[in-house]
Amino acid sequence: MDQFLKIHSNHWREMLADVTIRAPIEACGLVAGQNNRSTKVYPLTNELQSPVRFQIAASEQIDAFMEIERNGWDLLAIYHSHPTGPDRPSETDLAEFAYPETLYLIWHFANQSWDCKAFRITENGDVEVPIQLING
Repeated sequence: MDQFLKIHSNHWREMLADVTIRAPIEACGLVAGQNNRSTKVYPLTNELQSPVRFQIAASEQIDAFMEIERNGWDLLAIYHSHPTGPDRPSETDLAEFAYPETLYLIWHFANQSWDCKAFRITENGDVEVPIQLING
């Protein structure tokens, strides 16, 4: 496993726009890539339309997974926002994680701005993984 997640600056901006537009509802989506480097962001529907929980629309998730597989990419991360929640995985996030090889990006709103942290979630809890923003 690489020691950090490399996210293209345009993908970072795409996720930032998504979480900003959807607030106060939790935004959610996927990040695909290769060699721990992002290649595409998939903003997806939160079926729960909740400010404190998310559930990715199953049909959209399947479509994204199929495109990821067709392109030979990996599912690098699942992102969602905590408009009023913590800057790390919540108890619900820890209890419901389903992809142990995938990072979880938590976008959180504090001090009038959004920030994002990456975590690897395991049965024993979570570990923060550094994010490196890249251009080109």
